[in-house]
Amino acid sequence: MLSVARNTYRLAEVFTISRESRTVSEVLTVTIDRDGALGHGECVPYKRYGETLDSVEAQVSEGGELPAGAARNAVDCAQWDWRAKAEGRPVWALAGLDAPGPVITAFTLSLGEPEAMRAAATTHAERPLLKIKLGGEGDMARLEAVREGAPKSRIIVDANEGWSAEEYSDLAPHLVRLGVEMVEQPLPAGHDDMLGEIARPLPVCADESCHDRASLPGLKGKYDMVNIKLDKTGGLTEALALRDAARAEGYRVMVGCMVGSSLAMAPAVLVAQGAEIVDLDGPLLLAEDRTPPLRYDAEGVHPAEVALWG
Repeated sequence: MLSVARNTYRLAEVFTISRESRTVSEVLTVTIDRDGALGHGECVPYKRYGETLDSVEAQVSEGGELPAGAARNAVDCAQWDWRAKAEGRPVWALAGLDAPGPVITAFTLSLGEPEAMRAAATTHAERPLLKIKLGGEGDMARLEAVREGAPKSRIIVDANEGWSAEEYSDLAPHLVRLGVEMVEQPLPAGHDDMLGEIARPLPVCADESCHDRASLPGLKGKYDMVNIKLDKTGGLTEALALRDAARAEGYRVMVGCMVGSSLAMAPAVLVAQGAEIVDLDGPLLLAEDRTPPLRYDAEGVHPAEVALWG
């Protein structure tokens, strides 16, 4: 039997990107109950991709072949978890992967005024990798403020499609000067051809422009990295396949997430093994989480306990 439930998790503070602000994370949990074993999976419907809680729940409930996206993610991850519980073997072994270990993850600072972002950077200055949300007027001042607040942290930036080609070209030299290691989705998906024509002095990562393996041909010559998110690929199965295909075509790999609970991050930790950049900080942005939660410490985010997933 397959069932769907809605869960809401309060965020530790308001989370803002170039498109929106939010105070809660609303997720769907899929549970498979069969032959005495339970499997669970979580997805975060994302309105940028035309998804709502209602539409994704309807997709799951109707069954049939699901397209890449949040609905298939929750079902796919629940199926993996169910099989692991039913067979008494971890998902990594079922998938033919090496035993996973902890991975260092970015911590995201949401978009705000420079002083607020400086204060947030100072608070989190001990974290080895900070991800900065940008994408609007005043971005240079924000980035300068973050660097002042966290002078030793590695920094990556995410524009969430918020820049034009001209704005990116103007900002890129300053990103390099401030030690930024990568810029994520500077131009809108579908309007990013200029990335193949202008200089890319630091690696550019496709997020909204990359969903699954079918996206790869359209990225050629424009991007250096791909951001793999299970809510885009449609689950662990396609995420692993995309990782292998992207590497075969010469792309570096980032593994990211929507703002979800530890249940959503758990399968992504398997994909993140060996990734150049990991951004699985969803639970760190929450005021409440699943039980048992993923463990985060100086070594990064650790693989899930069996009681959570996998």
